Amino acid sequence: MSKHVAVLMGGWSAERDVSLDSGRACADALKEAGYTISEIDVTRNLRALLDGLEPAPDAVFNALHGRFGEDGTIQAILNVLGIPYTHSGLLASALAMDKPLAISLFAAHGIRCPEGRVMDASDVMQDHPLPRPYVLKPAREGSSVGVIIVKEGDNGPSLEDWSFGEILVEPYVAGRELTVAVMGEQALGITELRPLQGFYDYEAKYTDGRTEHLCPAPVPDDVGTLAREWAVLAHRALGCRGVSRADFRWDETAGSNGLYLLEVNTQPGMTALSLVPEQAANTGMSFPELVTWMVENAACDA
Repeated sequence: MSKHVAVLMGGWSAERDVSLDSGRACADALKEAGYTISEIDVTRNLRALLDGLEPAPDAVFNALHGRFGEDGTIQAILNVLGIPYTHSGLLASALAMDKPLAISLFAAHGIRCPEGRVMDASDVMQDHPLPRPYVLKPAREGSSVGVIIVKEGDNGPSLEDWSFGEILVEPYVAGRELTVAVMGEQALGITELRPLQGFYDYEAKYTDGRTEHLCPAPVPDDVGTLAREWAVLAHRALGCRGVSRADFRWDETAGSNGLYLLEVNTQPGMTALSLVPEQAANTGMSFPELVTWMVENAACDA
């Protein structure tokens, strides 16, 4: 009898639509790989979730993104139920979602990150918190949700409708966008992302034709080596398991000294446009093989 895998998707975060795309793609690939699949659109109805997980599946494929699904909350529920799940556990998920805490941890391990600070929206609106250009981002969101770049000559940002809580304010790092997927304890590869307009924001990530992907990235060997090393080190520092993805900015005018880690995603996208499946394919691993590996390495926190 084939293993039963429940695919969790949807949720109610700002990344709900992407999660639905990820979940459906993973469910289809897992069916192709021979698993018995149930798909669960997760809502705030906890009883419905528990009913959907009864009888208990052999594993959960966690395709949720953003708050609740990526911040340790769903991981805690699955730990209590004793159901193995893909991706990282409670603590690693919570740490990675809290950008200021994660950056402090990375810096303690010798990884270069932009030196930012946490502020309230009301304080940011009073005056420019840093010399322009600088970046404003929610302290606890993913997928570039809510990110604002304040450029030279721009007026102070208007944040009256800001709904994301505390703001992480960072100096803007000029240069190129790089990302490295980590699978287990190994870096899969490096992709350079070249948005056709603007920066690599939510729309550029999830709209077909908005961003050029160069995989493998055309970077010098020393920069590529450092990006891979830091991606694995950050994965270990957070205590991640399964698959994660580290996002970098690289100022090529400074060589390897211009490489900065921005964040680690413990629940990277798994859509047709997503970077982890792309890097896996570049190593010869098909999408069904990738999700099979993730399911077979599913676990609960000890």
